[in-house]
Formats: sequence, structure tokens, C-alpha cells
Amino acid sequence: MALTPEKVKQVSLLARLQLSDAELELMTRQLGRVLEYIDKLAEVDTENVAPLAHAMELSNVFADDQVAASLPREEVLANAPKRDDACYRVPAVLGD
Repeated sequence: MALTPEKVKQVSLLARLQLSDAELELMTRQLGRVLEYIDKLAEVDTENVAPLAHAMELSNVFADDQVAASLPREEVLANAPKRDDACYRVPAVLGD
């Protein structure tokens, strides 16, 4: 299946991207190459290959939780651009 500029334009609209004509041409070529590579991967015989969730066998890779002292509040807030006595101050994003 050949990738057309119309298909790339349709996908770019879904992704809320505005592509110029030059960008549309470039993306069509580049995405076409990606799809060609995926087609090559589809030719590989995977009949006797078990599905993987990860390339390496891993069990729990997390460190054990350890109780430790926290940093003092003043030290944590020292580099904040805006703060009050207890916390960071950030602009409201949902209104007043």
C-alpha cells in the first residue's frame, strides 16, 4: 500500500498539525519509508517465537522502600520562583 500525501494530510489533521506543502512532501516520503520497513518486518517468520512484554526477563526492578528524613521545607522552597510560607505558588489554570 503506497502512502499518499492525502493520507498524510488526513493524519496530520487528526494530530492537529499544520504542514506546509514542503513538510507534507517530506513527511509522505519519510513515513512511507517507515511503512516499508514495517512491511519487511512482517515477512519475518515468528511462528515459534513467544510474545514478549519486555526484551529482557525482569522481575521486580524497584528498590525496597526505606523510611528517610525529608528535606527541610525552607530548603525545598529556596529555589521556587514564587512561594508562600508553606508551598509553591503557580498561576491558576482553571480560573480564579
